[in-house]
Amino acid sequence: MNRERSHLLETLRKEGYTRLTAAEANLALGIDLAGLEALRDTWEQLPRDTYLRDGGDYRARRHSCFICAPGQPLEAVPHRAHWQPTAYNALHGGLTRWFEPIDSQVLGAPAWQQLLQALGDVFAEVRAVPRWFIEAHQFRIDTHRGIGRPTPEGAHRDGVDFVAVILVGRRHVIGGETRVFDADGPDGVRFTMQQPWSMLLMDDARVIHETTPLQADGAGGARDTLVLTYRAGGFQAPD
Repeated sequence: MNRERSHLLETLRKEGYTRLTAAEANLALGIDLAGLEALRDTWEQLPRDTYLRDGGDYRARRHSCFICAPGQPLEAVPHRAHWQPTAYNALHGGLTRWFEPIDSQVLGAPAWQQLLQALGDVFAEVRAVPRWFIEAHQFRIDTHRGIGRPTPEGAHRDGVDFVAVILVGRRHVIGGETRVFDADGPDGVRFTMQQPWSMLLMDDARVIHETTPLQADGAGGARDTLVLTYRAGGFQAPD
């Protein structure tokens, strides 16, 4: 095990979260940064999110689901809705949301499959599980009509085991400060993700997180992220 992976695991176990630069992610997870970068243009083609209950028009997204056992290939599952209980999402909880699936160009890319598998493997080193139920969200938050809100639900947990927030890119925006706090205390950190393919990995039972609103700093302001959630107990769904 290399030094970067050891540090990732030690920090995630101790603090409940860890941050990785793109270079650290490459070394710790063995991911293909060039292959991921080749997918960046797909964030230009995300459909608008029509479910925003705050009346905004600042988010575009795609969503797909997978199952992966540690050390095994990633398995796509039939397209399904995204659902969260109100206990974890006060704004959109209880709402069955059907988003367009992630494009086949992305799903078939070796770098994509490698990324999801590598994160599943490292999370299984923190918490051993037979398989992960993974939800993948491509997000774009833009400022074309004013303020963009990456987390309109506010500080939250996601109701899963682990969350990976990966910055794909940002342009012509100010704001977007990420905040991670101990779920049972006042301790926390604040930082702004700037580098493409840098990552924030979180133990969802131990921390809450949010990202502050974006303001335009020029035309075409946007922040693109990939959010991956890993849950051992199956996909979240209405009872």
